[in-house]
Amino acid sequence: MEHIAALQAVVTADEYDREPTAAELDAIEVESPLILAEVDLLDAQITALDRTPTELDARRIRRARNRVLTARRDLVNRTTDANGGAA
Repeated sequence: MEHIAALQAVVTADEYDREPTAAELDAIEVESPLILAEVDLLDAQITALDRTPTELDARRIRRARNRVLTARRDLVNRTTDANGGAA
């Protein structure tokens, strides 16, 4: 009877083929308000793509853009405070 063995080295998990670390999950949680605001803006822009934007579409895009800017400001302020103040 022949012995069957692998002819190559043990295959290890690739750098990108793993679960997110706790630090990565925390970073995603911190950035989630911005991510959600950007998704809302993209949704509003996609809705207005295939037709002439109405006043309601323009208002929805403007409000979504303002939410993105607010979320970015809050994220920057949060990270600046966590790093010990202004640079």
